[in-house]
Order: sequence, then C-alpha cells, then structure tokens
Amino acid sequence: AVAGLSPLLPPVPPLGSHQPPTMLALRRTLPTVSRRVSRCMSSAAEASDGSMTLNFNLPHETIYSEAKVSQVIVPGAAGEYGITADHVPIVAQLKPGVLQIMHEGAEAEKYFVAGGFSLTHENSVTDISCPEAVKLDDIDSAAVTSNYEAAKSAFSSAEAGSVAAAEAQIDIEVNRAMGAAIGLSLN
Repeated sequence: AVAGLSPLLPPVPPLGSHQPPTMLALRRTLPTVSRRVSRCMSSAAEASDGSMTLNFNLPHETIYSEAKVSQVIVPGAAGEYGITADHVPIVAQLKPGVLQIMHEGAEAEKYFVAGGFSLTHENSVTDISCPEAVKLDDIDSAAVTSNYEAAKSAFSSAEAGSVAAAEAQIDIEVNRAMGAAIGLSLN
C-alpha cells in the first residue's frame, strides 16, 4: 500500500486469491448499470427519426441553433469525419477546410472554416464553434490568390522563429486550404 492512501483504498487481495463477485456487490452495481442503459436507450429513442441537432456558432454570429440536419461532415485535425444521429460522443479540433451540412433531400451546404472545435454529445446534438466561416460560394478566388502570395512574401521576409513568421505561416496554410476548397492549386 502507498503511504497515506491506505484508508482511501480497499484492501487488495493477495495474488492468486480471486474471489467471485458477491451478491452484495452485484446489488450495488446493477442499479448504476441499469440507469446508464436506460439513459442510452432513451437517447436513442429520441433521435430515432434519423436527424441530428446542429448548433453552429461564430464569435459574432449564430449560423444554426438547434437545427435538424441529416449529417455534418467535419474537417477534423485528425482527419475528415461524418456525424449522423446517434454518433458516438466525440470532441475534435477542426483544421482549415470544408464543413458540409446535409439537409434532408437537399444539396450539401458548404462552409470554409479556418479552424475551431466540434463537440458531439450522446443525445445526437453537435456543437460547432469556429473563429470564422464563409460559404464556399462567397469566396473570391482572386482574393485568395492575392492573400496567399502576400503571406508567402511576409513569411520569407520575417525573422525565423518570430511571431511574424508564425502568423505568416498560418496565413499561408489557411489560404492554401481555402484555395483547395474552391479548386485552386496554390504552391
């Protein structure tokens, strides 16, 4: 036993002395398991219509609040993934890329997001929070190209390891991803 922790921990039986669970232990555990299963089953019943709830927010604007959608495709930092009703809870950091929102029977609504976070809850609710988002149709390809070239110039003239170099690198990556989202190849 670790000094000072022995009153907090139950006694550990010696190796090789495995004992089956007692009825008392099962009586203590079953109500907890039962509540968890009931909670999961009621969450599944609530979302059984195949839709999920989306909350999509920017610091200065709410794009969706409690909107019923069929699917959301998220540009996660670890890879793109889709979210539907009854998705396992997950928290993900977003990378610059395209966020797609699928409405029942309609074409996907596409936004370019510069980053952010996505939180999917067990009750088929997903919260997406981004510092900035713009519909793909509203992106000006000439502005993206110009901003990309300006960021490359700022990066090459910045002192290595400086804040200016880091900011220019971020601008390069965001503009490259934005260009890719609208079909530009920026190198």
